[in-house]
Amino acid sequence: MNYEQCLKYLETIQNLGIKFGLDNVRTILASFGDPHKRFPSILVAGTNGKGSVCALLTRILSLHGFKTGLFTSPHLVKPEERIRIRDRLIPARTFLRIVNVLKERVEELIASKKLLSPPTYFEFMTCMSLLYFKEQKVDMAVLEVGMGGRFDATNVVDPCLSVITTISGEHQKYLGESLSQIAFEKAGIVKTGIPVVCGVEKGEAYETIKKRAEELKAPFIGVFDNKECFSFKKSKQRYSFRYQKDGENYAFSPSLQGKHQGKNAAVAIAACEQLSRVWKRLDKKKIVEGIETTRWDGRLELFSRSPLVFLDGAHNVEGAQALKEFIEDCLPSPPVLVFAVMRDKEITKIADILFPLAKEVILTRFPFFKGASPDEIESKTLKFRSRITIEPDASQALSLAVRSAGPDGCVLAAGSLFLIGEIKKVWEKKIEDSPLSIQSK
Repeated sequence: MNYEQCLKYLETIQNLGIKFGLDNVRTILASFGDPHKRFPSILVAGTNGKGSVCALLTRILSLHGFKTGLFTSPHLVKPEERIRIRDRLIPARTFLRIVNVLKERVEELIASKKLLSPPTYFEFMTCMSLLYFKEQKVDMAVLEVGMGGRFDATNVVDPCLSVITTISGEHQKYLGESLSQIAFEKAGIVKTGIPVVCGVEKGEAYETIKKRAEELKAPFIGVFDNKECFSFKKSKQRYSFRYQKDGENYAFSPSLQGKHQGKNAAVAIAACEQLSRVWKRLDKKKIVEGIETTRWDGRLELFSRSPLVFLDGAHNVEGAQALKEFIEDCLPSPPVLVFAVMRDKEITKIADILFPLAKEVILTRFPFFKGASPDEIESKTLKFRSRITIEPDASQALSLAVRSAGPDGCVLAAGSLFLIGEIKKVWEKKIEDSPLSIQSK
């Protein structure tokens, strides 16, 4: 297969949807000699913040000179974004080669009945990342867990550290109706005797994770057990934070925007403290430097300065609350909101949080079968009809928002990482071709 055929193949297996269980991944990896057992790994699960924590940990470890693999999902523009070493994407040529090798092996395993069904897209990409990291002889792999934990494809590894960021009510159809049920699934990454860093604040989900850690005799580190350990202050459009744990005091201003990123950074710090105990000693100054220099596209990403344009993948109620705080604390004026979302999200609740803060709301869509149409979104947000405009094309929606905001205004695109990817796909090319189309950061 060439690169285009490779993308089409991946698109076809994406239509297989979601499937829980580890048998497929274990069978495929066993046929390659279990590459995931050749390097240490960190598993990061949670509802929100796990991608940011993975990015922070990767940056910190890379600053220490460690060859660090990073596996995340979803991608914004191209699938190679999911697999990186340090801040470098897997090369397209290597990506293509591994897809071909893996596809051929899957077909052989199915023909011999060792594999009873083809892998899902996420299973396939997980196997790809682990094969690549083994090939590249990484010192550490940082793996973002998918939707759940217990039956997630990444959970085939035996990590040296498990991290759980936050728990909120999302994916109930797959993970359970209550927070404790969801937390139990996420806590499936907790392993016997392996430390677990928990960024969940005390409550139902916290107790579920702590109980599971106790059952497995896994050292449990509650990042926010002591409310006095974490504090912040705001100056102009920036936050600065303090986090204190086990006598160590960290002061930092994350490069990633938003108050919630201070908490993600605290989780990363607690994870680094544990790595210093179970793996290799990490330097405090480099930990802070990593927090203050991490880049993570699509998470309150400053995309333009005139007007101010921010791109954020907030796609659930918890993410919308974090975005609300940023709008209220940091934006100089109400933004023009470009909004698109998956149809299975709590659209009305998210809109109730974000839409009242917007000068204008432009509803759009992205080309994914689960994406809600602008009309579907509008039907669930009728009380905001007076401030809603519909523009189905995401690129045109951003153009409209930029014109409406004016050079001194603010634009915010949010609701899904798929929306952010669609915008970046078109607009980054426009910036390259015509810098006057929007003043990039």
